[in-house]
Amino acid sequence: MMARLFPLRRTAALTAVSAALLLGGCATRQPYDYTAFKANRPASLVVLPPLNQSPDVKGSIGVLAQATAPLAEAGYYVLPVSLVEEAFRENGLTTAHDIHDVAPAKLREVFGADAVVYLNVKRYGTSYAVISSETAVAVEGRIVDLRSGDLLWKGEAVASSAETQASNQAGLIGLLVQAVVNQIVATTTDQSFTYAGMASNRLLGPGVFNGVLAGPRSPKFKQD
Repeated sequence: MMARLFPLRRTAALTAVSAALLLGGCATRQPYDYTAFKANRPASLVVLPPLNQSPDVKGSIGVLAQATAPLAEAGYYVLPVSLVEEAFRENGLTTAHDIHDVAPAKLREVFGADAVVYLNVKRYGTSYAVISSETAVAVEGRIVDLRSGDLLWKGEAVASSAETQASNQAGLIGLLVQAVVNQIVATTTDQSFTYAGMASNRLLGPGVFNGVLAGPRSPKFKQD
């Protein structure tokens, strides 16, 4: 039996400038300091229900449903989401805020995992701005070792429909109509869920710059 938890676009010139700024930004990115990560080397992870700062109530579950797969692909054993959810429910914890307040030592005692994954959904859903609509998901994450309490890693990722939308030359009316259509389609088909998967992979998947290091079940383990 599990232990009880404590409650707790304008011109070519502009385009060139933008590209240069983007490349310059990438060139100045500093490698993440993995000292604590390499010292602790977790093998098992428990992923907590994400905090949701977006206005869409589906933000938390949309990200949680796709957060464990990239971690498993990276070489970690990830506790089943349903098991974790049931354990919290049995202990009267049903909101992400209350769950995130549980002490790391208690999470270790209850789940036996080496580290915990905290997620925070900053954006989730489709927004409409006169002549455009965008479906975007932005997520922050951090991993804390449950044995030492050390912060092992933190990062953030974004996935957006703006990445693939082609330039529309149909004129103002065409742009307005297309924006409305895009928003309706995105909302009725919950395209946010698709972008949540993309953001989760960019944040937690293997082989990402400044991302999560490979786990013990990966052939790339300790090749960092």
